[in-house]
Amino acid sequence: MSTVGIVMLVHTALDRAEQVTRHWTAGGCPVVIHVDRKVEARTFQAFRERLSKNPLVRFSRRHRCEWGTWGIVSASQSASELLLKEFPDVGHVYLASGSCLPLRPVQELVDYLQQRPETDFIESATTADVPWIVGGLSTERFTLHFPISWKRQRKLFDAYVNVQRKLKVRRRIPAGLVPHMGSQWWCLTRKTLSAILNDPERPRNDAYFRYVWIPDESYYQTLARLHSSKIESRSLTLSKFDYQGKPHIFYDDHLQLLRRSDCFVARKIWPQAERLYQAFLSPPSAETKRTEPNPGKIDRIFAKAVERRTRGRRGLYMQSRFPRHGAENGLTSGPYSVFQGFAELFEDFEIWLGRATGTRVHGHLFAPERAEFSGAQPLFNGCLSDSAVQRDHNPESFLANLIWNTRGERQCFQFGPRDTQKANSFMSRDTNAQISVISGAWAVSLFRSNRNFADLRREAARLQWIEANHLKLLRSQWASARIRIWSMAEFIEAPMENLQTIIDEIGPSATNHIGEAPQLVDLDGFGQFLQNLKNQGMHPYLMGDFPVEATPSRAMQRPRKVYLVK
Repeated sequence: MSTVGIVMLVHTALDRAEQVTRHWTAGGCPVVIHVDRKVEARTFQAFRERLSKNPLVRFSRRHRCEWGTWGIVSASQSASELLLKEFPDVGHVYLASGSCLPLRPVQELVDYLQQRPETDFIESATTADVPWIVGGLSTERFTLHFPISWKRQRKLFDAYVNVQRKLKVRRRIPAGLVPHMGSQWWCLTRKTLSAILNDPERPRNDAYFRYVWIPDESYYQTLARLHSSKIESRSLTLSKFDYQGKPHIFYDDHLQLLRRSDCFVARKIWPQAERLYQAFLSPPSAETKRTEPNPGKIDRIFAKAVERRTRGRRGLYMQSRFPRHGAENGLTSGPYSVFQGFAELFEDFEIWLGRATGTRVHGHLFAPERAEFSGAQPLFNGCLSDSAVQRDHNPESFLANLIWNTRGERQCFQFGPRDTQKANSFMSRDTNAQISVISGAWAVSLFRSNRNFADLRREAARLQWIEANHLKLLRSQWASARIRIWSMAEFIEAPMENLQTIIDEIGPSATNHIGEAPQLVDLDGFGQFLQNLKNQGMHPYLMGDFPVEATPSRAMQRPRKVYLVK
């Protein structure tokens, strides 16, 4: 009865490789080990002596193995030739590394392959069909020369590739070969592997693939297509890669994840993952389920991990992945509302808004004196200080932190032209922001003050210029927030309808109609105040048209509809 032979490529962590080797041989599988020539001779000899008494273990001729070079293929060739020669009862050859770990009993793998004696398990696809090439070369890896190490001589590697491109170098692919790519961790039948190693055209094939980029991902994958009678284009080894094309390393806390995969072998295992080695190399305590390997069960988890690593959590800015401008996964983590001009137009607006919506309502968070947190708190969630100096060092991060630290509770705050304007662009681009503006309402505070009129005129001109720039930003094509802008005269024509529109957007807790109206400030004489500003040479246009004679408080009282009774 045929069995499975293991070719193991060992580079580091020889103690773990020894442990896994004993596990394979205890299950009746012969193992041929190739140890990287970069490993010191003394270390190699000690490793070899510890396994010398095991009749199912052999050591092949050593080659220098470096990522992306021919040495890895040479190592697998030497070990495979020795395995096929020394163990004639081997039906399949399974290529593994010293960091691979069997996840299921060895006998299950043997039985699985005995039921499929003619099947080769090797991931093999043309370059046009592979989605996993990350930051590398696709067809050019087969048509250019790659004699230089990408790992050790990156600049020289890139320069040599560019020279070949300029000179329009194109290698001739040997006749009869159609380049394929796939995972280097294969399991081939004795028949197919022997045909590859004993192919009369092997010198030609080896000479060609010696200067292909990353030949261990294409040599067997291409030649198996010539010699195999039945290929299942998949690997029986679980190997996952991150968005940069680097292999995921499995740690102790991945134990349940690895069990759910139902795969026979996994790589790459952290050498100090004692819990994993103990769990999977121990004898099975009960009859196990002989299920088909299904790494798809955990693909969703890895996809989420890649998304979390590349995009992060919405509205969270981390030191490890501070995003560049425009590449954020959401500027903030949740919706919030900005009210400009409302606190100036209505008495105790913040108290009323909190009762009407059930949200947390702040004052002017960007006021020049301090951040006016609700309840006049000096510190808010996440130890955010009300210090204007600290806030203005990075106002955008201040706002993002405020929304992140209060996840699950909607925040509302007041804003105006007196406040620092550094976060305006940030808020206008934020899809979570609901910005409601009553333009020109800042003039009410000036109207109700007793300051010198010449000072009021200068201050009015300054505030109008600031607000005009803010409105221009809100109306730009780059604005993504939900924005509503009224002139002051327009808003007080129907204040309750406009307030209801805003509150309906805030959320489910505010779906009922407003039962209590906020108190409008006394605006008697406001029209004359605006006319006086005009008379002094300042044109207050943002608040709309207020007649000099009729007071706005009367103008806002809409006439009753006339009904015709027949």
